[in-house]
Amino acid sequence: MRRDSIFYALFQQSPTLLFELLEEPPLNAEAYRFDSVAVKEPRFEIDGVFLPPDTEVPGIVYFCEVQFQRDERLYERLFGESFLYFYRNRDRFIDWQAVVIYPARSMEQSNTLPYQDLLREIGFIACF
Repeated sequence: MRRDSIFYALFQQSPTLLFELLEEPPLNAEAYRFDSVAVKEPRFEIDGVFLPPDTEVPGIVYFCEVQFQRDERLYERLFGESFLYFYRNRDRFIDWQAVVIYPARSMEQSNTLPYQDLLREIGFIACF
C-alpha cells in the first residue's frame, strides 16, 4: 500500500475504519490489525485452459481441473490460478468459467465456506 500512503497511514492508525464501510462488519473488528504485505507469485499449472477462437469480439475462457484425489486446497489453487491468468490476459476475454471434474461428489473439497459466493455466481460446474 505504499502508493496509497494516505490510506496506509489511516488504516495503520485506525484499522477499524475499514469495517465502518461494511454492512456486516465482524463482531471483533476492533481486534483486527492492519498490515501491508507483498505476495510472491508461485508457479501455477492449470490442468486445462480452453481459449475462445481469435475473433474481433473477445470470448469466454474456460478453466478445467480434473481432480481424482481429494485436495482440501483445490479451490484456493483453482481460483488463484484462474484469477491470475484472467488478470494477465484480461483484454483477450470478456468472462471466464471454471469446470472441475470429480469421479464422485465425495472427492470435493469439504470446506467451501470461503468460496460459496464464487461457486454460486461464476458459473462454476462440478462434474461427477
